[in-house]
Amino acid sequence: MNLRGLIGPLQYVEEKLFSAANRIIPGRIFKYLPTIYYNVNRYRFRVLKRPTIKRETSKARSRRDREGFFAKYCRGQGLDVGYGGDVIVPGCRGWDIEHGDAHLLAGVPDAEFDFVYSSHLLEHLADPTLALRNWWRVVKPGGYLLLYVPERNLAERKKTLPSDLSLDHKHYFLVDRDDPPDTIGLVPLIERLFADAKIVYAKICKEGYDPNVPAKFNPGEFSIECVLKKPR
Repeated sequence: MNLRGLIGPLQYVEEKLFSAANRIIPGRIFKYLPTIYYNVNRYRFRVLKRPTIKRETSKARSRRDREGFFAKYCRGQGLDVGYGGDVIVPGCRGWDIEHGDAHLLAGVPDAEFDFVYSSHLLEHLADPTLALRNWWRVVKPGGYLLLYVPERNLAERKKTLPSDLSLDHKHYFLVDRDDPPDTIGLVPLIERLFADAKIVYAKICKEGYDPNVPAKFNPGEFSIECVLKKPR
């Protein structure tokens, strides 16, 4: 698949600019660029409409369609936290940096959505525990929390920070175990937080993954997908 078709022209240009800056700007300065970039977007997309850019959610679409994922878990009113222009299903509400802190979802009422989805955001957040509590808070009883995060061994291919995939990554994830200091076990984290949650499944998704291509440009999935159901 052509890279431009995969990630979209805008993201392609931004990736090229970041790569060029990485070669030119000293590392001690370059590490601050993601923070600057996100702060610019905080205001940029309050004025300009966020463009549609195909990211990790789009990579998973054909697999999920075959598996019946959308019919099972994406019915009713949904919220896509950190959607980045790649909303999971049409009509789903997108929440990103221009709307507020994803840790808090300030202003979103409790039990507001039939499903809450987040793709490749949790690893960017300083406090995943706080974020998950608030994402769970806004799920209706009987609804679903759908998580999609990079799997450490496929995406990062290393055990400790800093990440080569993104300078803004603050954590790595495995499915079933913590591996301090930098790796969180997604299932153990959920079990620590939500005694009442039903884990429908948690699995590694690597359809189309090419181990010879860096994750940043990989045509396939390199993620953990986890579905939680909230009791009624």
